Parts: sequence; structure tokens; C-alpha cells
Amino acid sequence: MDNFWLLIAIGFTIGTVGTLIGAGGGFILVPLLLIFHPELDPETITAISMAVVAANSISGTSAYMYNKRVDYKAGLIFAVCTIPGSILGVWTTKIIPRGTFDIAFSIILVSLAIFLFIKGGKGKPQSKVVLEHKGWVHQKLTDRSGETHEYSYDLRKGTFLSVVVGYLSPIMGIGGGIIHVPAMVEWLRFPVHIATATSHFILAIMASATVATHFFEGTYGDAQVQHLVLGLVIGIIPGAQVGAILSHKIHGKSIIRALAICLVLVGVRILVGSL
Repeated sequence: MDNFWLLIAIGFTIGTVGTLIGAGGGFILVPLLLIFHPELDPETITAISMAVVAANSISGTSAYMYNKRVDYKAGLIFAVCTIPGSILGVWTTKIIPRGTFDIAFSIILVSLAIFLFIKGGKGKPQSKVVLEHKGWVHQKLTDRSGETHEYSYDLRKGTFLSVVVGYLSPIMGIGGGIIHVPAMVEWLRFPVHIATATSHFILAIMASATVATHFFEGTYGDAQVQHLVLGLVIGIIPGAQVGAILSHKIHGKSIIRALAICLVLVGVRILVGSL
């Protein structure tokens, strides 16, 4: 994995798949780093992954912003809520016993994947919730293609979810979109395409804060780490643009099922690695 052209190719794949499902791509990169670079400690692996996630999410977000699919109000509020958790998560990677946590987290991921594969992406009516519940936010977005997305969500649930995602993301090194997207769709009732775009917007802010924390901790000082990050980022930027284009052509249910498969892969990888 040290070959620079191979790193670019891997980055391109991560950018395409990660942007398509709004997950950042860390769920692909972390297992690869664990397999091909066993000499790297968990903190360094998560730091590399989060740098790649930041580049992916920034590139992908620019495309989603152009296509007018980002819910800026929800994205900014949720992003702010992820930052304290992400900073705390970076520090936690230095002290937390990973064994028990990894097993529990892998079980949660696989369970969520099964639920999403069976029931996810079917779409749920939203017209009455604004009138029935206090604390809900109603939103109506029309994207560049002319399609209108109208939905409502519980802001309190969204902020709580974002704090949790912000904390877990740097610990697992997977960005958080792989949790945020299904939660936004199934728990907060966002349309799938708005959820993936807004998740990427949130990731861009959260991952940048995590990368800054790692930078000031000195994690990126090693030449090997810089080599890996540079090659992956060069590939991931155009890959993210391709993923955003493909998201227009793929049905929301298919995106959710693809995300479910990815969740299973991540859950199994974490479980195997912890045993």
C-alpha cells in the first residue's frame, strides 16, 4: 500500500463510495490500514483515516452544495454539536481499552445493518409531525434538478445524535457518516438524498476539527504518515465528485442497502480484530 499510484487509486475508490452513501470512506480505509500497516498504532490509523475523511467530505460537500441538497440549518447545528465530542474522542483513543468497546460497537453496527437492509429507505410520511410535536423543525428544499424534498425532524434528537457521532468517529476512525446517515433517515426521517448530502456537510466540519486536534498532537509529523495521506487525498478529491454525480442516478433505497452492507463489513472487521 506504499505505492503512490496505488494510494491514489484507493483514494479514488474511497471518495466515490464514501460520497455516494454519505459515509466519508473511513470504513474502507481503516481495515486496509490494519491489514497492510500492522506497525501503525490505533491513534495513527484513525488520524490518517480522519484526514482522508475530511478531504472526501469537503470535496463531496462542494458537489452537493452545487446541487442544492444540503440542509444548512440542520447541518450547521449538528456539526457544532459534533465538535466537542470529536475532540474528546481523539483524547479517548489514547486511554480507552478497545477490546470490550469494539465488540459492543460491532454488534450494534451489524444489528443496525440488518434493520436497514430489511426496512430502510422505504420513505415515511411526514405531513403531520409538525402539527403534533413541539421542538420539531419543518424543512422544504428544492434541489437543482427541480425535485422538492419536504420533511420534519426532532431537533433535540438530532443534537444528541450528533454529540454521540462526534465522540465515536475519531475513536473508530470511520468518520461517522456510516452512523449519521441511517440515523438521519430512520430516526430523524430525512429523505435519503438530503441525509447523505447533509451528512457530508457535517463530516466536513467535524473531520476538520478532528484533524486539527491530531495535527496539534503531532500525529502527522511522521514522513510515512504524510506519504499515505497525500496519495490518498489526491485520489479522493475527484472520486468524491464522481460519487456525488452517481448519487443522482441511484434510488434512495439502493443507497441505504449499500450502506447496510458496508455496516456489516465494518462490524465484522471490528469484531474479528478485537478477538
